[in-house]
Amino acid sequence: MYKKISIILFAFFGAYTCNAQQDILLKDYNPKSIYKIPKTVIEKAKFPVIDMHSHPYATTDAEIEQWIRTMDKFGIEKTTILSYQTGKKFDSIYNVYSKYKGRFEIWCGFDYTGYNEKGWSEKAIKELERCYRVGAKGIGELGDKGEGLIYSKPTAAYGMHIDDDRMKPLLKKCGELGMPINIHVADPYWMYEPIDIHNDGLMNASEWKIDTSKENILLHAELIKTLENAVKENPRTTFIACHFANCSYDLSIIGRLLETYDNLYADISARYAETAPVPRYTKAFYEKYQDKLLYGTDMGFEPSMYETTLRILETEDEHFYEKELFNYHWALYGLGLGDTILKKLYYENAKKILN
Repeated sequence: MYKKISIILFAFFGAYTCNAQQDILLKDYNPKSIYKIPKTVIEKAKFPVIDMHSHPYATTDAEIEQWIRTMDKFGIEKTTILSYQTGKKFDSIYNVYSKYKGRFEIWCGFDYTGYNEKGWSEKAIKELERCYRVGAKGIGELGDKGEGLIYSKPTAAYGMHIDDDRMKPLLKKCGELGMPINIHVADPYWMYEPIDIHNDGLMNASEWKIDTSKENILLHAELIKTLENAVKENPRTTFIACHFANCSYDLSIIGRLLETYDNLYADISARYAETAPVPRYTKAFYEKYQDKLLYGTDMGFEPSMYETTLRILETEDEHFYEKELFNYHWALYGLGLGDTILKKLYYENAKKILN
């Protein structure tokens, strides 16, 4: 009798367990590491840091002051605010952040208003020069995910890419003014793949999917080519390809460009989770291109964000998750970068650009 009851209970609960497993949604999957291995808590960067990629996340004096306290805690000497903005909106952001002398650099965007009209380039240059006089130190973040340059405010430039003839006068003027250009081209490669069971980055790809069916949209390789064209045609203008030019899946693509063009750098912002799962390959990339890489965050200003980015760069910790920050299901690994590389990544390379 006991044996019969056991079989019935197993059949019931076994089936229930199987059904429960099948009902788990990918968005709810939140693995916890069971490995009893060392965990390093980073309280402060090993060397002084310049964050070359952030945005005006803080909107009040109280929030900015809290941000500065967090920067001090983790050894962030200065943060670059990529505002996207022009006109009065840029002026207002500049006025808020410039009060904190030496802690922030504020960069402007391009004004694409009327970009399809004759004489637009000249008008855009006038606004660029005005922003420069106000205090803009660079341009960014420009952005093109295939449909055109859409990040700058107040107007999106659909159909116009960074290597468009209309852009040439502006890019040249940036070189003359000593204003570096931070540009986002493409997106991580998972966003171009089918949203199916084989998509390795499905948890984010489903949200940031690139609609490749749109008319006249440029795909990943084509966007990288527009970046290369602009860099090649403007050797006196400094370009920063943010997020490794979204080549996390194949860093040799951006590596070739970094080798070829002296005026091109790459920032590492917001692509920690895309590169930390392959630590040996990524570390070798950092070692090879240590003179061309820039620390950046692009993920707000919470203390946990700084702690995680520094942990990935400085430690050799293994198999840890940061789903709340990155939303990927895969485990991350520390790169254990050496002191020479860290000094360049954190500070020295940025100083070359910021003069």
